[in-house]
Amino acid sequence: MKTPRYSVIVPVYNRRDEITGLAESLLGQTEHSFELVVVEDGSTEPCGDIIEDMCRRGLDAKYFFKSNEGRSIARNYGMERASGSYFVFFDSDCVIPPDYFRTLSNVLDTAPVDCYGGPDAAHESFSDTQKAINYAMTSFLTTGGIRGGKVRLDKFVPRTFNMGFSRAVYERVGGFREMFSEDIDMSTRIRHAGCGIGLIREVPVWHRRRVDLRRFFRQVYVFGMSRITLRLLYPDSLKAVHVLPALFVLGCIALILLSVFVSWWFIVPPVAYFIAVFFGALFATRSLRVAFIAVPAAAVQLGGYGIGFIRAWFTKILLRRGRDEQQEIMMRKGK
Repeated sequence: MKTPRYSVIVPVYNRRDEITGLAESLLGQTEHSFELVVVEDGSTEPCGDIIEDMCRRGLDAKYFFKSNEGRSIARNYGMERASGSYFVFFDSDCVIPPDYFRTLSNVLDTAPVDCYGGPDAAHESFSDTQKAINYAMTSFLTTGGIRGGKVRLDKFVPRTFNMGFSRAVYERVGGFREMFSEDIDMSTRIRHAGCGIGLIREVPVWHRRRVDLRRFFRQVYVFGMSRITLRLLYPDSLKAVHVLPALFVLGCIALILLSVFVSWWFIVPPVAYFIAVFFGALFATRSLRVAFIAVPAAAVQLGGYGIGFIRAWFTKILLRRGRDEQQEIMMRKGK
């Protein structure tokens, strides 16, 4: 059997519905120069039968079940058992456009790169809430285009919802570390090793996102906290774009208090900002309902990240608690 060019590595934990959608989209690719490597990380609802069915339908796939140790160790487990010369990473809640691998091969054949990342978007079949959350996570107004595919306020950093690197990079840098924002850590280590990193805009994925704002808040809150952990690991990694959500939270609190105790005019700037978010979402999605949901989604995006950032800065930087976390991370599998 011909060795695949790509090994698609996906860690899974109780995501039967998601892995079905992902596998179906891989089965429908116009180029099949890849294998799928699914690593079940101790799930109580395993998806081995789904992968077995996909194999019968023609998908080149491997399935492994292991004890629960975290998604980074699961990805490393998959890389150790992969056959391809290039590793590609998707989240289980992604759906892959049909021409993804055909386009990827054309780009890499023309302009090879050690590591790449691609943007994400919302498919037309996604719910209005998912589309609104997608807008909140990708809009320049809310994140500065930090998730790829748009104008950016810092260097492009591939994320594991749509990321790939060569086997040579893996052999040089090692695997993922078990930590929050492990993909940012991995991208930073790849860059520090002198490997080339590029954004390939032509290979987006459709990312389903969190299905409600409560879980979305928890997700971005963790992102905010992990940014401080990354700062401890890489002191030069903290950029202005990472601090802006915290400043947004503190600024809104100050303006609300001033509007109550001094003049209602102080509430105008945040109101104007959210009006801009509404019309930006309306222009991007052509949906009034999505635009309305995008306003609280943007508030959750900035508020959750900012609160997590402030809390971690206060405990780890100001109070110096958990400062040994850097050494602990460096000792974990994947160094």
